[in-house]
Amino acid sequence: MLGQIPTPKSLCILRLSAIGDVCHAVAMVQQIQKQYPDIEITWVLGKVEHMLLKDLPGINFVIFDKSKGFTAFKELKSAMNGRKFDVLFHMQAALRASIASLCISAKIRIGFDRARAREGQWLFSNRKVAPQNQPHVLEGFMAFANAIGVKTEEPHWLMPFGENERTYAKELIPQDKFYTVISAAASKAERNWPAQKYAQAADYLSKKGYHVVLCGGPGELEVNLANDIAKHANVELINLVGKTNLKQLMAVLESAKLVIAPDTGPTHMATTVETPVIGLYAHSNPKRTGPYTCQHYVASVYEECVLEQHGKPSEQLPWNTRAKGELMDRITVDMVITNIDKILS
Repeated sequence: MLGQIPTPKSLCILRLSAIGDVCHAVAMVQQIQKQYPDIEITWVLGKVEHMLLKDLPGINFVIFDKSKGFTAFKELKSAMNGRKFDVLFHMQAALRASIASLCISAKIRIGFDRARAREGQWLFSNRKVAPQNQPHVLEGFMAFANAIGVKTEEPHWLMPFGENERTYAKELIPQDKFYTVISAAASKAERNWPAQKYAQAADYLSKKGYHVVLCGGPGELEVNLANDIAKHANVELINLVGKTNLKQLMAVLESAKLVIAPDTGPTHMATTVETPVIGLYAHSNPKRTGPYTCQHYVASVYEECVLEQHGKPSEQLPWNTRAKGELMDRITVDMVITNIDKILS
């Protein structure tokens, strides 16, 4: 149990990945800074995530590069040598993160409650956040702020990008009409909507008078999927896959009229800049991991899939239950078009 925790003067946050999750964490951090403007915050996070967040004000970042293997732990221990924090937020229920937490000295070490402390995370904390009933990931993070006395509000974000990135985005995208974005690729191919269906959605958006921009990273999966979408589309698409860094992508998402994406980082990046998102969900529960402010625009077959596979609705299953298999094709183009019309009408 938590008990009474004095207002900390120094706080270390351990949340290494992923892009969507660190976007959720930013909302929590900025509410802490609002209530405790003098608090000293250090955030241990991954190398890629640092590329997006590195210019957040009032935060000292320490990079944990997991690609270095054991060396990453040695570097973290060296970076933390001689430092002691009032409070550690151990916000990642993964064994790698728990081992990393041993490199951080803190009197109070707050982790998830026992039900959510997977991979033995509960062994690495001496306080737990209050249990929650079926929370969104963002709400789960806000519980850490609550644990140190922060009265959290509806999330708002101030993300670290600016006019340089906005100018670059304008150079890439013709300014003769409004545009929409398809960020097609998730981290695993099975979580991607078929290219033919993305192309049909793109054709519909073009008929409504919008440019359609394809976004994504430079990886082979993203590049191949974007090329496949462009091949099936009957209109010319603006392919920016591999042409933007994360901060430039933020600017592209900011000015879009809507974003279509599966369960992937740009879904949550778009949420931070108040761009409507049509999330495509079959494997994970959108009530837990979907675009936080756009649950009403989600195109989801998750409920029917988990009911088939487990014989129970999601409310009667562990909240992180995933559906398995090739399921994304069950999401129809009409489901997406219905939400396009809701947003653009």
